[in-house]
Amino acid sequence: MDLNCSSPKTIPVFSTLSNPFNTTTYDNDTSSSSDPSLPKRKPINLWPGMYHSPATTALWEARSKTFEKLLDIMTDDNAPPQSELLLKTPSQSRTSLLYNFSTDYVLREQYRDPWNDVRIGKLLEDLDALAGTISVKHCTDDECTTRPLLLVTASVDKIVLKKPISVDIDLKIVGAVIWVGKSSIEIQLEVTQTREGSDDSDWVALTANFIFVARDSKTGKAAPVNRLSPQTEKEKSLFEEADTRYKLRRNNRGANKKEIENGGINRLNALLAEGRIFCDMPALADRDSILLRDTRLENSLICQPQQRNIHGRIFGGFLMHRAFELAYSTAYAFAGLVPYFLEVDHVDFLKPVDVGDFLRLKSCVLYTERENPDHPSINIEVVAHVIRPEFRSSEVTNTFYFVFTVRPEAKATSNGVKIRKVVPGTEEEARLILERKDAKALQLGE
Repeated sequence: MDLNCSSPKTIPVFSTLSNPFNTTTYDNDTSSSSDPSLPKRKPINLWPGMYHSPATTALWEARSKTFEKLLDIMTDDNAPPQSELLLKTPSQSRTSLLYNFSTDYVLREQYRDPWNDVRIGKLLEDLDALAGTISVKHCTDDECTTRPLLLVTASVDKIVLKKPISVDIDLKIVGAVIWVGKSSIEIQLEVTQTREGSDDSDWVALTANFIFVARDSKTGKAAPVNRLSPQTEKEKSLFEEADTRYKLRRNNRGANKKEIENGGINRLNALLAEGRIFCDMPALADRDSILLRDTRLENSLICQPQQRNIHGRIFGGFLMHRAFELAYSTAYAFAGLVPYFLEVDHVDFLKPVDVGDFLRLKSCVLYTERENPDHPSINIEVVAHVIRPEFRSSEVTNTFYFVFTVRPEAKATSNGVKIRKVVPGTEEEARLILERKDAKALQLGE
């Protein structure tokens, strides 16, 4: 993403811990004004459907007027749908968040992890919140008078950590719409930090691609979104790359299962062979391997109103944060050493999660890659289920795929890194491993 093109308005992020001695209000906050002629605005922390974090608070404050109009229109059953699609440029949706970690001590403490890096789980929340704001900017008409679209996160195509993200250095997230389809939008985000001891421009520490889909807020059906007109060579290149990914996803939908059924039976049997030894002759099984089912962890929670978004559903960033924490714990328990995050391989938001839902997250190590002993990778799957005991039902709402390795300092203090091979015990597990490996190979163009 060209960060020097049409420099976006930067939204500063502040700590959310209140200071009893600080009575400063935001420039656009008239709720505490003594002038009775000014309109009263509900305090940001009392707005419905806002998940509270430093980034979401900053985004809501910066876009308060737009979101207030949207909230008003959402309650108006007579608001008309958008009659004419607009042609917008990527620069019109480009938005950035600035974290002043170097000067805001409280903010720094809110994002610090035990290794003095930025907490990845909290960053995933912020990425989803910023992507949602960008999608609203692109899909809103100029006057905000028509019925707003229901914009939901459909999937996360990829989030890749390129460099460690220090919590002591100012951080910026910049994002914009890079591609649109008929009712879907792809947004690319870049996390940058200034290189220490260098006059060079900011370097990219992380990249993320989110895909949102638009639904009519009244009918629930797919709704068309404003068109996109890339202007610069970089924007045109990003549009073409995203369009290629979209066509690849569409053409290969279900192809993995067909390949296994039609020509991959030998791969399936080979994968199952070692697992059968574990099940039938455990005393003779390879000690460097472990059954997939023996890597599982899980946790459960009741979804609370404080975790909802503007539409009253549970905020997708919150779900990603919880899934990441479980995946991290799974990698830690499996490797026996402190893990290091590499990427979010893919996330699918299959069904909405509502306030009051009983959510169960289940994780496992799907497979490991041990070709490079100094840099092994641990591929984790987390599946979210909504459980309804009163109806004796359970349905999958989200799937998350994370990749970890082992922290360098952890490897230095151990007598070598020995990551075990994960083998399936059932045909279902074997198919799941092959499908994930094939999907990853497609992403890499192999």
